Amino acid sequence: MDFKFLARNRSVLLYGASLAILLLFMKWLEWRMIVIDHVFELYAGIIAILFTGLGIWLANKLSRPKTNIVVVEKPVFVKTDHFVLNEAEIARLRLSKRELEVLQLMADGLSNLQIAEQLFVSLNTIKTHSSKIFEKLEVQRRTQAVEIARKRNIIC
Repeated sequence: MDFKFLARNRSVLLYGASLAILLLFMKWLEWRMIVIDHVFELYAGIIAILFTGLGIWLANKLSRPKTNIVVVEKPVFVKTDHFVLNEAEIARLRLSKRELEVLQLMADGLSNLQIAEQLFVSLNTIKTHSSKIFEKLEVQRRTQAVEIARKRNIIC
């Protein structure tokens, strides 16, 4: 039955197919002429689109905050009422009485200048005591020194 339909309408189908092929050929020629006539505009448009995409990508990359969340769990030593001075540790570290005073004032939250004023010494003397304390406790910062001193019962 399908072959009878094709045989009866053969001329119509050939005419329609030839028109479709002709139309495609004409559109292809038209497209080719547009491309040839407007090559510079097409290249400029393509480059503009590429750079716009690159700019958007780079802006998103640079404006995104670079945060890494690191959770550090650390035991906190709380002051107690029954403080017992660890004199053996003080002797082992060879901390002087003045260094102990400076360390205690650091733990109280005083700055180097405030410690110097309270002990009636120069700022450079406090800096020297601080560096000696850091060296003996093997730390880099005041907070580390205070934490280790409290852990070892050197200060309250």
